[in-house]
Amino acid sequence: MDIILLGPPGAGKGTQASRLENEHGMVQLSTGDMLRAAVKAGTEVGLKAKALMDAGELVPDEVVSGIIGDKLDELGPDKGVIFDGYPRTAAQAASLDEILAARNRSLSYVIELAVDEDALVERIVGRFTCGNCGEGYHDTFKQPAKEGVCDVCGSTEFKRRPDDNEDTVRTRMQEYRAKTAPILPIYEARGIVRKVNGMGSMTEVNDAIEAVLSL
Repeated sequence: MDIILLGPPGAGKGTQASRLENEHGMVQLSTGDMLRAAVKAGTEVGLKAKALMDAGELVPDEVVSGIIGDKLDELGPDKGVIFDGYPRTAAQAASLDEILAARNRSLSYVIELAVDEDALVERIVGRFTCGNCGEGYHDTFKQPAKEGVCDVCGSTEFKRRPDDNEDTVRTRMQEYRAKTAPILPIYEARGIVRKVNGMGSMTEVNDAIEAVLSL
């Protein structure tokens, strides 16, 4: 089963993709991660991508398509995949159709994690981590049991991501909407889009996704 997982930054795509990998043996395909891996491995498309990036140019769709095709060939036909961050445009959606069809594959579902923007901003802006062990906390939802002391390792050093501020988060959401808007109607016309409430707990969201996959 091949699916696309859609959702803005902070919606929990990575967490849900990890669960699907563990529970179904699927593989999350993040184009950014694959691009870096192809460059590091020195594959033919990786070398093309490196030359373009070194020149300060954007990697064109055909190079990204080549990397996706190589990865699918490496995985084989029996391994389901989760596309994350691709496609983002109508042209990329058409390219993905060709890539999958050439390998006798097709998309089963496009699952959108629907979120409340204001609540998601609060979720992201309030998060922080232990500077020593990386344990996650939140201003509202998960404070350390003892103020200023990590529950796990006892460290008193905490940190926040510099881009976890309201202006940056809302800009990232605007970018998501602009990139996602062109492709949703394509898949809605095929009847494969399923919306899941992304504001539930991790387990609730996972259960909703599982309900879609079991149809």
